[in-house]
Amino acid sequence: QVQLVESGGGLVQPGGSLRLSCAASGSIFSRNDMGWYRQAPGKERELVATIRNGGLTNYADSVKGRFTISRDNAKTTVYLQMNSLKPEDTAVYYCRYSDLVRNFWGQGTQVTVSS
Repeated sequence: QVQLVESGGGLVQPGGSLRLSCAASGSIFSRNDMGWYRQAPGKERELVATIRNGGLTNYADSVKGRFTISRDNAKTTVYLQMNSLKPEDTAVYYCRYSDLVRNFWGQGTQVTVSS
């Protein structure tokens, strides 16, 4: 099993910034991919950003140029730096860990962008 604990969510004004963190623990494989997804009320969960084992990143078009995903060298913590936040970024943000055989999700952290 892999446990994922997200932190860093909260309430921020439009144009503001937040940094999310996701710490993985348990039986972590050295080769893994991690990512961030989000789900707004009444909508399906969608990809925000992913970082592959080799460091390759991928972003949703809606966040390109505003969000940056990164991870530590031990590949146990992934971050999401969110700048220039918009009200439409309001959602529960989920961390995901995946390797060749398994897939795990965190419990989610709420991000609310509102004045």
